[in-house]
Amino acid sequence: MAGCRRPVGDRGLRRLVVGRGWRRRPVTAAFPPAGFRPPSIRDFYAFEAHVATARGARGLEMDPGWYEQPVFYFSNPAAVLGHGDVVRFPSSSKEWDYELEVAAVIGLECRDLLADGDAWLDVVAGFTIMNDWSARDLQRVEMRQGLGPAKGKDFATSLGPVLVRPTPSPAGTMVARVNGVQRSWGELGDLHFTWGQLLAHASRDTVLVPGDVIGSGTVGTGCLLELRAVAEAEGREPLPWLRSGDVVELEVDGIGVLANTVG
Repeated sequence: MAGCRRPVGDRGLRRLVVGRGWRRRPVTAAFPPAGFRPPSIRDFYAFEAHVATARGARGLEMDPGWYEQPVFYFSNPAAVLGHGDVVRFPSSSKEWDYELEVAAVIGLECRDLLADGDAWLDVVAGFTIMNDWSARDLQRVEMRQGLGPAKGKDFATSLGPVLVRPTPSPAGTMVARVNGVQRSWGELGDLHFTWGQLLAHASRDTVLVPGDVIGSGTVGTGCLLELRAVAEAEGREPLPWLRSGDVVELEVDGIGVLANTVG
């Protein structure tokens, strides 16, 4: 690891990571703090099952380059929601979707982390659940241009309900429910890349700062886009997109339940 500095930044996050140090804090703490705006949000694309199905829905094979290094996109730090908040999709969109993910929150400024070993544990304040809401019709148009996602994603990202102290080998069942009905099920341990590899790539030749959010990407079966693609391939009626009034719950073992209502 090239080096870590003292934590700085968001006052609410600072209370979690300074003082005697987050490693001696309670195992969990409410998250995000009021008014939390992360310096950046990087969201990876690190579950092979999700990538294969999502690409297949667009008539694409797996790109061999995906296996060579992790990739991510930047989302909108000004659009962070917490547990219980109402999510509002773009008025121009009709294809509303959730995405079941886990995110690491950075606690120490760092650069050029090593991919091997547990060095990443020294810089992560904790893990939380992440819902990378998606307007699929807007995203589809953007992605055809070879750039994005942009407006298909930048309206909302939910985080919460707590921040959980990191462990060397994060694992646990991940479930999504819509109006109480289970739609998605996966395992955090199915990540193709390790958290060390993800954070090494994110910090390569640049600085990660306290409060930065690093998303895992969507677990296999973790969104309606995937589930609809599988249903259509099997000749079944696809599930409907989300609608106003729907309640979406994402649950991850050891973290809890992140719930939001679609406005």
